[in-house]
Amino acid sequence: MAGTKSSRRERIKKGIRKVISGSAERPRLSVYRSNKGIYAQIIDDTTGKTLVSTSSLAKDFSVKGTKIEQSKEVGKTVAEKAIAAGISKVVFDRNGYLYHGRVKSLAEGAREGGLDF
Repeated sequence: MAGTKSSRRERIKKGIRKVISGSAERPRLSVYRSNKGIYAQIIDDTTGKTLVSTSSLAKDFSVKGTKIEQSKEVGKTVAEKAIAAGISKVVFDRNGYLYHGRVKSLAEGAREGGLDF
């Protein structure tokens, strides 16, 4: 029985979230990908609070180019904000997406920016 793309992603996401959880020491870097932009949040799951967030559609984001280039810059930006907030180690949550393309480039940008995962 084949479901829709979104139901497949939700099923994969549930499996990932069973294993991955963000703590105060290692919060979760969650990625959301839409057709127009990419979003990244660093979340402490014990308190349920978003510590740092950014996206390619934010007002202060000015990089133009391909979506992959924008994703890399979002990764670098979220890493800079996280380090400024005192966060250096995170757990990467690909949120049901394949680790490929924009998701991979965001992760690489975050690593270049100084995050450890």
